[in-house]
Amino acid sequence: MLEVRLRHRFPGFALDAGFTAGPGVTALFGPSGCGKSTILAAIAGLFRPDEGRVTLAGEALLDTATRRFLPPERRRCAVVFQEGRLFPHLSVEGNLRYGLRRAPAGADGPGFEVVVDLLGLGGLLARRPRALSGGEKQRVALGRALLSRPRLLLMDEPLAALDAPRRAEILPFLARLRDMEGPPILYVTHALEEVDALADALVLLEAGRVLAQGSPDELSLRPDLPLAARRDAGAVLTCTVAAHDPARGLTRLAFPGGTLEVPLRREAPGARLRIRLRARDIAVARTRPEGVSIHNILPCRLVAITPSAQHPDEVLLRLRVGEAVLLSRVLRDAVARLELREGDEVFALLKAVALDHAPG
Repeated sequence: MLEVRLRHRFPGFALDAGFTAGPGVTALFGPSGCGKSTILAAIAGLFRPDEGRVTLAGEALLDTATRRFLPPERRRCAVVFQEGRLFPHLSVEGNLRYGLRRAPAGADGPGFEVVVDLLGLGGLLARRPRALSGGEKQRVALGRALLSRPRLLLMDEPLAALDAPRRAEILPFLARLRDMEGPPILYVTHALEEVDALADALVLLEAGRVLAQGSPDELSLRPDLPLAARRDAGAVLTCTVAAHDPARGLTRLAFPGGTLEVPLRREAPGARLRIRLRARDIAVARTRPEGVSIHNILPCRLVAITPSAQHPDEVLLRLRVGEAVLLSRVLRDAVARLELREGDEVFALLKAVALDHAPG
């Protein structure tokens, strides 16, 4: 368990944040300048705050009250930055083995071959960093960090410097890392798709303070948080791949409440994944429509109608589909025109192509 409590005052900005993080991936999420990277630097020992306490597995890494400040090299916190920061004079194998040489004697962790296989680096071992793509460099940097056998892996927006295809390329490797029994990961990002794909827990930050902490599924449904004001706001569903229909170009996903048809995916039947159903992509009907192109028509109950603070002409509808909850963003006029009331039985309409953005 990681426990963090930090206070620091910069000119024009004050950091006052506290949270806990357990196994798996905990994402620090918020806009640029909200303090995410500063928190990561303080945990790693690269920044000394005015006040604070950081403990990892019961050991104090930082405690300003007792003047304890463990040097970075003794904290065993591996950091992966936006740029790979590889040694240009070493091959990929040389960079990886540098991490292995830094591992404490007798420390538990994956071996060289395991990391190479996990991150798909077998064909790159003889190359120098200058011959690697941005995504490949980040995979090597991640492998080097893992081989140092850290107690905590800190990732500071590791995909921010990559274009969309390279981000899509490396996300599956990060998901594999999350699913192995490795060190807990603290993952800084301002990209909601990375949270959806990777995070087990979410710490939501704004202006140096923690607004909320919990599972991404729970926080995505709270209308009082800034997530609800985003144009990509919506519910996050944990689904299972039920079946593929290549002839129709569709995959059927099962979730607690029904099924969804989405564009054909690569995952095998039985695979679990999380998808974001954006509120702006979900329409509502009083009666089941006929003769329409929409694949997903879900009977549901309207449980809440919440006006949007940022957009006065819009409202968020909270829809219960079995055990699952969805969000729909509609105009205030639509609520009046359909005479919608909380408790109404309605139908949620979702185009299959609206889910072509969903990460695996």
